[in-house]
Amino acid sequence: MARILIIDDERAIRNALREILEYEKYQVDEAEDGPSGIDWVSKESYDVILCDIKMPKMDGIEVLEIIQKTTDAPVVMISGHGTIETAVEAIRKGAYDFIAKPLDLNRLLITLRNAMDKSRLVTETKALKRKVSKQYEMVGESAAISKIKDMIERVAPTDARVLITGESGTGKELVARWMHEKSNRAEGPFVEVNCAAIPSELIESVLFGHEKGSFTSAIKQRKGDFEQANNGTIFLDEIGDMSLSAQAKVLRALQENKIMRVGGEKEIPVNVRVLAATNKNLLDEIQNKTFREDLYHRLSVILIKVPSLNEREDDIPMLANYFVEQICENNGRPLIEFTEEALEELKSIKWTGNIRELRNVVERLVILCDQIITKEDVLMYAQPGKRG
Repeated sequence: MARILIIDDERAIRNALREILEYEKYQVDEAEDGPSGIDWVSKESYDVILCDIKMPKMDGIEVLEIIQKTTDAPVVMISGHGTIETAVEAIRKGAYDFIAKPLDLNRLLITLRNAMDKSRLVTETKALKRKVSKQYEMVGESAAISKIKDMIERVAPTDARVLITGESGTGKELVARWMHEKSNRAEGPFVEVNCAAIPSELIESVLFGHEKGSFTSAIKQRKGDFEQANNGTIFLDEIGDMSLSAQAKVLRALQENKIMRVGGEKEIPVNVRVLAATNKNLLDEIQNKTFREDLYHRLSVILIKVPSLNEREDDIPMLANYFVEQICENNGRPLIEFTEEALEELKSIKWTGNIRELRNVVERLVILCDQIITKEDVLMYAQPGKRG
C-alpha cells in the first residue's frame, strides 16, 4: 500500500485529503506544520509528500528544501495563494508539481499516480546502479591491488588522462569503471570503445560520428562515442590496436576538445575525460612506428599497471568466494563453499587468463560440484584440457 504524508496547517484540508486518499487505498499520515512534517520524514518512508506553501512556523518552500536532503520521495506543493511565480519557484526548488487550491480531485489523483511512477523509477534505478557497482567491485587486499585502489582514490576526482596497462583478463576495464564511479563525472555517461573489435575503416565513424550521406551506408546522421560521452568518460580499450589515422584524430580531439563528424564541416566541442587501456607495450609500438609517440604522451598523464593474477595470488581465495556468491545469486542457487584445500589448490595454478580465467573456472565448479568444492574437484575441473 502506497504511503502519503500531508503537511498542511488547515485541519479541514487534511481531513478532506485523508478521506479521499484512504478511499483510494492509500496509507496517510498528517502533519500540521513544517517542523512536524520534517520530523515525520526523518522517521518514516513515503511514496509521495503533499505540502502546503503558506504555513505558520515554516514556509512550505523551506520545508521542501530540507526534506529533499533526506528523501527521494516526490513532493507535490499545494496552495490557495498560488501565483505563476510561486509555482515556478517550487518546481525550480525541486518540487514534482504544484496544484492550486481548491484542489481538483482528478488532477490530484493523476498527479499522485505519476509521482509514484517516478518514485518507483528512481528506486529501480538506484537498485540497478547498486547491482552494476557490485558487478564491477574491486576485490582483493594484496599489496599490489591496494596500491591500485589508492591510486584510483587519488586520481579519480581529477580530470587527468589515465593509461591502464596489463595482461588480458587482469581487470583493466574494472579499473576504468571505478575511476569513473569515483570521479566528479560519475553522474555522466561511461562509454566504452573496444578499438580492437572495430574495423579500421569504421573506427573514425564510431568515435566521431558521421553525417548523412558521408559514405554509402550512412543513411542517417550518427553521433560518435566522443559526443555520447560528453560530460562523462570515454574508455578506449585496446588502444594499441587503433589505426594511425584514427590516432591522429584522437590526438586532435584531446588537444582541442573538439571533434568533427565524418563528412561534416562543423567542429563540435566535447567535454570528455579519456581513459585508455592496452595489453601491448606502447613504447615498443612507438619504435615499430605503429603508435604515435605524441598520443602516448597525451594519454599517459597517469600510468596504472594492473598486476596479473599470479602477482596477487593471496587475493585468489577472496576472489573465488566472491565469484561463487555472485554466480549462485545470479542463478538462484544455494551458496556453495570451498574447502581450505581447494582454495590452496586454486592458488597453486599458473593463471594465463588471469581473473577472467579464474571466474570461468569458478563458474564451472559451481555447475559441476555439490555443496562443497573440494581439492579433488579443483584438480578434476579447473584445467581439464591440461590433464594428461
